[in-house]
Amino acid sequence: SSLRILCIAYEVLQGLQYMNKHGMVHRALSPCNILLDRKGHVKLAKFGLYHMTAQGVDVDFPIGYPSYLAPEVIAQGIVKPSDYTQCEKPLPSGPKSDLWSLGIILFELCMGRKLFQSLEIAERLKFIIMLGCVDDIVTVLAEEHGCLDIIKDLSENILILLKKCLTFQPSKRPTPEELLHHSLFSEVSSLYPPFHKPVGLFSSSPRCADLTLPEDISQLCKDEDGDYLAERSIEEVYYLWCLAGGDLEKELVNKEIIRSKPPVCTLPNFLLEDGESFGQGRDRSSLLDDTTVTLSLCQLRNRLKDVGGEAFYPLLEDDQSTLPHSNSSNELSAAASLPLIIRERDTEYQLNRIVLFDRLLKAYPYKKNQIWKEARVDIPPLLRGITWAALLGVEGAIETKYDAIDKDTPIPTDRQIEVDIPRCHQYDELLSSPEGHAKFRRVLKAWVVSHPDLVYWQGLDSLCAPFLYLNFNNEALAYACMSAFIPKYLYNFFLKDNSHVIQEYLTVFSQMIAFHDPELSNHLNEIGFIPDLYAIPWFLTMFTHVFPLHKIFHLWDTLLLGNSSFPFCIGVAILQQLRDRLLANGFNECILLFSDLP
Repeated sequence: SSLRILCIAYEVLQGLQYMNKHGMVHRALSPCNILLDRKGHVKLAKFGLYHMTAQGVDVDFPIGYPSYLAPEVIAQGIVKPSDYTQCEKPLPSGPKSDLWSLGIILFELCMGRKLFQSLEIAERLKFIIMLGCVDDIVTVLAEEHGCLDIIKDLSENILILLKKCLTFQPSKRPTPEELLHHSLFSEVSSLYPPFHKPVGLFSSSPRCADLTLPEDISQLCKDEDGDYLAERSIEEVYYLWCLAGGDLEKELVNKEIIRSKPPVCTLPNFLLEDGESFGQGRDRSSLLDDTTVTLSLCQLRNRLKDVGGEAFYPLLEDDQSTLPHSNSSNELSAAASLPLIIRERDTEYQLNRIVLFDRLLKAYPYKKNQIWKEARVDIPPLLRGITWAALLGVEGAIETKYDAIDKDTPIPTDRQIEVDIPRCHQYDELLSSPEGHAKFRRVLKAWVVSHPDLVYWQGLDSLCAPFLYLNFNNEALAYACMSAFIPKYLYNFFLKDNSHVIQEYLTVFSQMIAFHDPELSNHLNEIGFIPDLYAIPWFLTMFTHVFPLHKIFHLWDTLLLGNSSFPFCIGVAILQQLRDRLLANGFNECILLFSDLP
């Protein structure tokens, strides 16, 4: 029906408008990328490829489907940076390109058939370009596909919509936002209340302003057939799916999306000096495969079959035990006594902890004390980044503050930051990526610019690493956490002249060693192995310079629950772990031992 088509178009336009506000265009819009949920509402899919590949520059295949490409995209062709000088480099596709694609999709929806199916790809592209020579594109398309009668029966609003979308000149074609406000949607716009972005955890706005609850709250978890897992976020479900034995790479290999062959088989048989090769065909594995793979939840659901509905709605009274309620409470109690590394891999235990922490964090800062209480038991890895922020007392409109900081103007520290970033956790795939380096650069520079009374010391990049890793897609939160962490645990460590601060810190550490282990303290002093030789990187980077990230996460889980003196205890604990080896060795052996800590 006309109303249904208008509703689908309106929802797609809302999705495109939201993407445009975040600096993205789809560029691969097609029927297979417009999904419908169980209620018939539109969900846009596969919209990140054009953005992730630097507007298609980083891949060797065109992004988009030939039948749905806008004329201006076809006319531009596939370009690489080397093909053009800086002054004549073509502009990336804008929001109006997606509108043409939507027009073709809606046309097919109205006609009940796909367009251009009888034409080869080259002929399709040529046909679309030639549409610039006609006055009424909608009528020409209908004539070519033998559906003029259907066009005549369409409502006026649908015809206006098709003509607006299928305007050949981009300058005359509206943007998704402009089209959303057109009068043709007056009939359906009232069905869709304005979208309000959910209030974030760290915001000055109340998060419960639009809260709606059923009349009888006790009925929330009484539905025996309720699919409680479907109510959780996609991040949570995927995380639990992996814990339950899911392996994405294995799934893709089984579906032949990932195909591997011996490297020798990928080499050309004969290669000329000009680069022309003979013998081997093009390796298809480097081309785009947009097959959608559905991941089965059967294994996860079977793993969680004993979890009752009440586990998804834990009560938050002050007298609540550290363990969430569950039908399998005995198993949970047993899991709570297991080592941390095992608890973090227990699917049912993690589900309960994630649900509990999620509810507590949504009540932050009102439930801050209870967050601290539960964090002393353990912190679910999935929510570690946001839990750390709560433990550090991060509040307010952090994104606004971060966005207001000038991260572009060159400053003297830029050179040192550029030198340090490639060396920081260079074996971690995420942090060592080009995007990771760019985020490092922005967060570190934001801290330096916003703290003019402090200076950049080597080691600040290591301090930033855990926060950036946990909040990779939220630079503002990574910056806010680091800004709250440093004054609490490294007060005055980043002064221009910090020698007296470090010396005082090391003196206290020496006294701590002498108090807790006089024998070890005397031995280290006798051989001249003083804290100045090994402990400065420990405390200046809060141990991130000497331990891998996965160990830092567990170490900082405990550190953030202590005060500024707690790092001394960690330092003494490290020496206690190495006590026997330190007592048995001399100065040179101790230096070698600490240069390669386990």
